Amino acid sequence: MKIKQLLAEKVQAAMLAAEIPESFGPHIALSKQVKFGDYQANGVLGAAKHLKTNPRALAEKVVQQLDLNEIASKIEIAGPGFINIFLNESWLAKQLNIHIDDPRCSVAPAKIKQTCVVDYSSPNLAKEMHVGHLRSTIIGDAIVRALEFQGHNVIRQNHMGDWGTQFGMLIAHLETVLADQSVAEVALADLETFYREAKKRFDEDSEFADKSREYVVKLQSGDARCEALWKEFIDISVSHSEEVYEKLNVTLTRDDIKPESAYNAMLNEVVRDLKAQGLAVEDQGAQVVFLEELADKEGNPSPVIIQKSGGGFLYATTDLAALKYRGQTLQADRNLYFIDARQSLHMQQVFTIARKAGYVTEDMSLEHHPFGTMMGSDGKPFKTRSGGTVKLVELLDEAIARAKTLIAERSTDLSESEQNDIARKVGIGAVKFADLSKHRSSDYIFNWDSMLSFEGATAPYLQYAYTRIRSIFTKAGIDEKAIDSEILLKMAQERALALKLMQFEDTLEQVCLEAQPHLMCLYLYELASLFMTFYEACPILKPDVTENDKKSRLALSRWTAKVMRTGLHLLGIETNERM
Repeated sequence: MKIKQLLAEKVQAAMLAAEIPESFGPHIALSKQVKFGDYQANGVLGAAKHLKTNPRALAEKVVQQLDLNEIASKIEIAGPGFINIFLNESWLAKQLNIHIDDPRCSVAPAKIKQTCVVDYSSPNLAKEMHVGHLRSTIIGDAIVRALEFQGHNVIRQNHMGDWGTQFGMLIAHLETVLADQSVAEVALADLETFYREAKKRFDEDSEFADKSREYVVKLQSGDARCEALWKEFIDISVSHSEEVYEKLNVTLTRDDIKPESAYNAMLNEVVRDLKAQGLAVEDQGAQVVFLEELADKEGNPSPVIIQKSGGGFLYATTDLAALKYRGQTLQADRNLYFIDARQSLHMQQVFTIARKAGYVTEDMSLEHHPFGTMMGSDGKPFKTRSGGTVKLVELLDEAIARAKTLIAERSTDLSESEQNDIARKVGIGAVKFADLSKHRSSDYIFNWDSMLSFEGATAPYLQYAYTRIRSIFTKAGIDEKAIDSEILLKMAQERALALKLMQFEDTLEQVCLEAQPHLMCLYLYELASLFMTFYEACPILKPDVTENDKKSRLALSRWTAKVMRTGLHLLGIETNERM
């Protein structure tokens, strides 16, 4: 249930009844202290200033019109006009009881379903995926999962780099290797090594360099032999990425790949169109769009080259073609790009040109959601000890190995296969949560010890908290599906837990609107902490607990497990029934 939305609608109606203009919203917020209630309506202050009236007196008029029967146990005015709302325990319990069997945790499908195109991951197929691809991949995937859970039509777009001058070099080198009776799968088993070998030949062998350039032209012209080599290279490169996606538990598949090469046929058309509209002009032999909207401090317009003097195209051209396709063919309502912060100007340029050219409608949302960098302990971008790029698959393998060591150190009756499965879930979950729990735009320090800790805001802590809840039902010898008892909120800890459970949909809504997975991470950590407090203060299985209290607390436990499992799933983190 969207409690904030429900309260906003009620307070807005009361404000209108109190003759406050509709342009002034209720501004519902969570109260920061228990003494100020559960929620605060703060919109009266701004309205009073505009109307030049006493804010407290205006708040009293609003409260007189406010219909929160059954929903609130108390409404009070604080300070200069804040309206504090204390929710009724009976109403909270009723909401939980109504949705006790709802697998969606009382989250209603979106009333207005949008088509959301999400651009994320986007590795370069000339090389294996490295740690630099982690953030785009898992942040994008978390938002995709959340949007789909809301009921939106989500179209994943994995804009893989599979085109450009480097591919002439790579297919020329592949041709040589295959001529030595090797097979492509063996030759490309290690993409990084293959790339370095090709680059070395390109730099040191002028004849090979000329051949590489020749192959670029042939490839772009549709030469059958070059295209066959290119497709073989791409197919094996995609397989490397699929291995990472599977290990990382993200939802991208081959069907989601829309690579750079998919837009080749549109590039000349884009340039012709921009010239015809007077947006692109020739400058020193190149075709350039000058954007006054993004002018610098001196008033110089921002130049965007869409075709080089030699006829070649740039990333801006391909991105414009992609945006035209997403706007006109896919007819997206929202276009979300998860690309690092260094591309902010580039994305602004592409969005501005696309709107001016009419490639997207004015009401279509174009959103660049930038993210910071994963840093090493030295405060610099995360690298190997020798200063090289860290392969993502190797990082994930190390996470699993470290988790296996930790699990082996704990007293357990788990079998070897169970330990391996748990280690995989814990290790991968630890890497993902450590990243997702940080504000998307922030850099963060990568630290094995903190991310694999079973204490604090970590995936292992949440996964363990979930298994502890599940163990309650095992100890009680009760199937959780058989629990249909009324939830009774007698103690403060029960009430606090119930309130947090009912805030799940509000949290999900905010995650989707702002594309900020860390909000879900924070919510789940707070929920797990509140459950631990509840569990310590409110016994469940002790002999002196009444049957009604026992059943009520088991029902609350079931609710908590359901929300935690759902929330972690939306982050792409798996849970364990035992740990």
